[in-house]
Amino acid sequence: MSLRDRLNESAPAVDVEAEAVSPMASRGDDDMPLSPLLGLRLRAQEKLFERLGNRLHDSTLSAEQLERSVHDELLRIIDAEQSPLKPEELENLVETMTDDIMGYGPLQAFLEDDRVTEIMVSANGPIYIERDGIVEQTDSRFLSEDHLRRVIERIVSGVGRRIDESSPMVDARLKDGSRVNAVLPPLTVDGPSLTVRKFARRPYEVSDLIANHTLTPRVAALLEACVAAKVSTVVSGGTGSGKTTFLNVLSSFIGEKERIITIEDAVELQLQQKHVVRMESRPPNLEGSGAIPIRELVRNSLRMRPDRIIVGEVRGGEALDMLQAMNTGHEGSLTTLHANSPRDALSRLETMVLMAGMDLPLRAIREQVAAAIGLIVHTSRMNDGTRKVVRISEVTGMEGDTIQLSDLYTFDWSAGTDAHGRVLGSAQPTGLRPSFHGRLDDLGIDLPADLFGNPADLIASGGRRDVRP
Repeated sequence: MSLRDRLNESAPAVDVEAEAVSPMASRGDDDMPLSPLLGLRLRAQEKLFERLGNRLHDSTLSAEQLERSVHDELLRIIDAEQSPLKPEELENLVETMTDDIMGYGPLQAFLEDDRVTEIMVSANGPIYIERDGIVEQTDSRFLSEDHLRRVIERIVSGVGRRIDESSPMVDARLKDGSRVNAVLPPLTVDGPSLTVRKFARRPYEVSDLIANHTLTPRVAALLEACVAAKVSTVVSGGTGSGKTTFLNVLSSFIGEKERIITIEDAVELQLQQKHVVRMESRPPNLEGSGAIPIRELVRNSLRMRPDRIIVGEVRGGEALDMLQAMNTGHEGSLTTLHANSPRDALSRLETMVLMAGMDLPLRAIREQVAAAIGLIVHTSRMNDGTRKVVRISEVTGMEGDTIQLSDLYTFDWSAGTDAHGRVLGSAQPTGLRPSFHGRLDDLGIDLPADLFGNPADLIASGGRRDVRP
């Protein structure tokens, strides 16, 4: 067994409560769960922080210089312990500890695992991960609250953000684009909390979503046609349903000659086109000023000659500015929002427009929404951990005071699950044709003859294809 494996194997034995009192303290012989190897590691870390102190945060040193200082000092400390380690094991241990101190600690292994999509950390408990769509508890954990907090500070400082008692909540990102949310006490009662949403090293393509059964080739053909025809589209769904990944795939259908402006809280989209301007909101500084919210970026984007505006997620008053942009010559824009269904997505848009502080009558808001939004694609995370498109609805206009929706595709639950519990169904056409079908024909977009199915199929199913059995 390698030294790294032995370290990982001993990690679950750490007494976290005792570590929280003195994160780098060594244990006495009465602490049976602690292995000699882990005890050596803890003592070495304690001495390292005593010797280097503030040098670990010295901004005048390059990352390479600081890493070399940590490596050399650890080598001297462990060598002085007269440990029975072989030279190669000693070097391996020092390198592992250097990665832990200079990098992201126990997160590192999960960040390098392409199957892991989510990492969830609380100070006094094990690390949870989502791997292949399933949440599982791991044997890894941070040594203490201080250890976790140091890693959080290292992450947020790397992107010019801050987190402390006066600003105890932050969204940030890692160099690979992974999204990070961190929360400190007093907002979290039991210590710091950290959540990392990872993204694929290679951006997903539509072929990947088809292979994963997230959507069918027919759905892909419809959505590609809608993006090409500049049908403004909203991707709705719950947390972790794959909205951002799906938005990224939708954006890949935009032509190379178009100028694209993306606006996000923390940059997540991975557009492959050349003519892209990416903008990111800015939080307030230490004095509480200087914040630039998404709403201001949306308004500014209109002065940047965009062909497409992509808002990573609408959460508030920026919904009004986005709708106005869609209604004033910027068709084909894309965004996401949290909702339980396409109908709920419309209700949330109304609420967010009201958050803009404009005293608009409800009917006027609904008219704006009905005129701006052409399509709502709803995604869902299934019980087996897979993500699927479950409904595609066209916004067809107003009838009285109500926005009308027409379901083009709904999920077929009748397929059930296989022997392993995997959901077998997919979104199927209802037989209804969209009102923008003529626009697709005018643009010369050739669609499969069966793209929208046969209305008789919906009649035969009693119109209940999307109702769970």
